[in-house]
Amino acid sequence: QVQLVESGGGLVQPGGSLRLSCAVSGFTLDYYAIGWFRQAPGKEREGVSCISSSDGSTYYADSVKGRFTVSRDNAKNTVYLQMNSLEPEDTAVYYCAMDLGYCGVYYSDYERYDYWAQGTQVTVSS
Repeated sequence: QVQLVESGGGLVQPGGSLRLSCAVSGFTLDYYAIGWFRQAPGKEREGVSCISSSDGSTYYADSVKGRFTVSRDNAKNTVYLQMNSLEPEDTAVYYCAMDLGYCGVYYSDYERYDYWAQGTQVTVSS
C-alpha cells in the first residue's frame, strides 16, 4: 500500500526558512513524480513544485521560483521542499502527492495525482 508521510511544517517569521519532507513507501516502481501543492483558506489548491524521480527534472510555480527548491533522495524514497525567503502569502497547508509518471508541464493539475500525504501547516507570520 502506497503511503506518503509529510513532516517539517510550522511557524516561521517572514524571511525565514523551512524544509518539508515527503517520505514515500509501499511501492516498487522506478518512475514517479512528486508534486507539492498548497491550499490557503478560501483559495484554490495551487501547484507549487514537482520533481520526477527518474531524471530529477523540476518545475516551479512563478510565485515560488527562486525561493523554493525541490530535491530528492532516491535511496531514502524521500522528497524535500526547501522554502527560503518565506512570505506571509506562503501561509497554507502544504501537501505532497505522487503521480505514477513524470511531472511535465501539467504538473499542477492535482487531479492526476494518485496518492496524497496528510498535509502540513506552514504559517509565516511575525
